Amino acid sequence: MSRSEDPQQTYQEFTEAVNMKPGELKSWLETDESKHVGWRKATKGGESVGHESGRRIIDLLRRKRGELSETDYRHMRKVVGYVRRHMAQRPSGDVRDTRWRYSLMNWGHDPLKAPLPAPGGRSRQALERHGKPPKARRGPGR
Repeated sequence: MSRSEDPQQTYQEFTEAVNMKPGELKSWLETDESKHVGWRKATKGGESVGHESGRRIIDLLRRKRGELSETDYRHMRKVVGYVRRHMAQRPSGDVRDTRWRYSLMNWGHDPLKAPLPAPGGRSRQALERHGKPPKARRGPGR
């Protein structure tokens, strides 16, 4: 098994790439902006690949790690790859109301948000309540 197929590594990379909560992503997927971006499969007017992926990401985020299958991990790797490729194509200027951002959000990543903490670190709830610690307390190089 290669490092890229290691479930623990995949899970960590997935949780770093997806920085939207399940409820937040669900609300986003119901918007017109979400429904009108992305590549559609062969059928005209059908759901985009990213929109379909967003629905699956919600399911993955809500499941316990022990319930995840190899198919789930394969989709997680697909999400990580998409987010990385798309982030490398960031347009210049304000991206707030762009199709680029909307497409990423369909895949669970809002580029305007700070990344969520890695599993095992400070809880996401604590960071939301108190914010990041002052830079001086974050250690060298951070």
